[in-house]
Amino acid sequence: MVSIKKSVFQGIYHTDYNWIIFKKVLIQIEKCCIIKFKAVSDLPSDGNMAVKEKIMNEREIALYILMDVFKDGGYNNIALRKALNAHPEMTNVQKAFVTEIVNGTLRNLIRIVYIVNQFSKTPVKKMKPFIRTNIRMGIYQLIFMDKIPQSAVCNEAVKLAKKHKFASLSGFVNGILRNVARNIDNISYPNKDKEPVKHLSVVYSCPEWIIEYWLKSYDFETVNKICIANNKAPSISLCVNTLKNTKEELADTLKNEGVEIDMDTLLPNSLYVRKTSNIGELESYKKGLFHIMDESSMLATRILNPSENSVVIDVCSAPGGKSFATAEIMKNTGKVISRDIYEHKAELIKEGADRLGLTNVEVQVKDASEDNEDIKADFVLVDAPCSGLGLVRKKPDIKNNKTMADVEELASLQRKILAVASKKVKKDGILVYSTCTVSEKENVENVRWFVDNFDFEPVDFSELLPEKVKYETAKKGYIEILPSDYGTDGFFISKFRRK
Repeated sequence: MVSIKKSVFQGIYHTDYNWIIFKKVLIQIEKCCIIKFKAVSDLPSDGNMAVKEKIMNEREIALYILMDVFKDGGYNNIALRKALNAHPEMTNVQKAFVTEIVNGTLRNLIRIVYIVNQFSKTPVKKMKPFIRTNIRMGIYQLIFMDKIPQSAVCNEAVKLAKKHKFASLSGFVNGILRNVARNIDNISYPNKDKEPVKHLSVVYSCPEWIIEYWLKSYDFETVNKICIANNKAPSISLCVNTLKNTKEELADTLKNEGVEIDMDTLLPNSLYVRKTSNIGELESYKKGLFHIMDESSMLATRILNPSENSVVIDVCSAPGGKSFATAEIMKNTGKVISRDIYEHKAELIKEGADRLGLTNVEVQVKDASEDNEDIKADFVLVDAPCSGLGLVRKKPDIKNNKTMADVEELASLQRKILAVASKKVKKDGILVYSTCTVSEKENVENVRWFVDNFDFEPVDFSELLPEKVKYETAKKGYIEILPSDYGTDGFFISKFRRK
C-alpha cells in the first residue's frame, strides 16, 4: 500500500471517488516500478517523483527468485539473470550476495530440508511456500555463510515474514532459525558406513537416485569426490577469440577493465575470470574478443580437430560455443554449419557469430533427429541433449528436477540423433559425440552401441589432450571428465572415423 497522506491532495482532488482513482494509479505505479513512495512532503521539491525507498532488499530478491524456481521448476540461472537485470541499482557486491544465497540454497537443498525437519514440529513440505523458502535460505546462511552474524540472519528472516503479512508466523521462523544457530555443531547426519547412499544424499544434497546410479559405475570415494566438486561454486572460463587477440592480450584488456583473471588453465586458448557481475557489459565482450565457455567444452572442439577449409556440421549447437571455437580453430575458413531446433536459439547463435566476427558460420534451424537431407561433411559434432549431471555446480536445480526416466528417455534420443548424424559424415570423415553429463547410459553405453551398429571405428586422440589432462581411455576413443578431476564441468567426449 502506498503511504501518501490524503490531506495533501484535498485541494486538487475534491471527491473521495477521485482520491480512490488516484490511489489506485499510484498502486499500479508502485507495482510496475518496484518502488514505494513515502509521504509527499518527502518527495523532491522539483516535483519529480524519484524513488525514495526500494521495496526489496537483497534477501527479499533472493527469496522471490527461489520461490520462482521452486514454484515453476524454472532454471536458477535464468531466474537470477532476470531478477538482477530488473535491479540495475544493485552493486556488484549486492548481486554477488543474492547469487550466493540463491545458488547456495538450491545447491544444498536436501541437506537444508533435513536440518529443518530436525528442529521443526511442522515438516517442511507442510509449511506455507513463503515461510518454507524464507527458512530454507536462512538455514543456508547460518550453515554456510559464517561471515554473516547469526542474529542478522534471524532478524532479517523475521522482518521478511512480518513485511509479507506473516507476522503470526514470525515467531515460528525465529524459533527454528535460532534453535539451529544454537545447535549447529550438534546436527546429526546419516552414518556413511550404515547408510552410504543416504549419507551422500543428505550431506551433499544429491537425490538418492543419482547417488545409487553413480555407485553402479564408481566406488564410494569417487562418488564422494564428485559430490564435493558439484557443491563448489564454479569459476567462469573464457574461450579466447584467437582471430582477434592472444590469450595474453585478452588478459591485459580484462585487467584494464577491472577484471581479476587466472592464467593457469588446461588449454592455451582459455582463461578464468573472477569478480565480474556482468561479463556481457564489458567492452572486450562487445568487441568479440572472447566468448564464455567451459574448458571441458573447449576440449571437445580440440579433439574434433577440424582442418582449415573443411566442412563441419554442429548438429545440436545452441548456444553456439562449440561452433564458435571450431570456426576459430579453422581460422575463419571453410564452413561451420551450426544447427538448432529452435528459431530463437538460432538467432542467438547468429548474434554470437557476428559479435565474434566469424564469417564461416552458417546458422540453420533443423531438428537433429530428422533424416531428410543428403549432405556430407568432413567433420560432424554431436553435442547431444543430455541429463546435464555434469553441470550441477553451475545449475544446481538440475539435480532436483531430473529423474531416472529422463536419463532413459535422453539416452534413446541421443541414439536417434547419432544414427542420423552418422549419415552426414564422409568416408574417412570424423564424428565426435559429446555430452555434459556423468551418466553411463548416455555416455559409454551409447559409444558401445554406436560402434556395434554403424560403420565407424574409435579414434585414438591421446596426443590431442593438453599436457595437464591424462586419460588412458583416450587411446580407445573416449574420455569421461568428472567434475572432481580438473575443476571443470563433468563431460564426455568420444571420437570416431567413418570406415
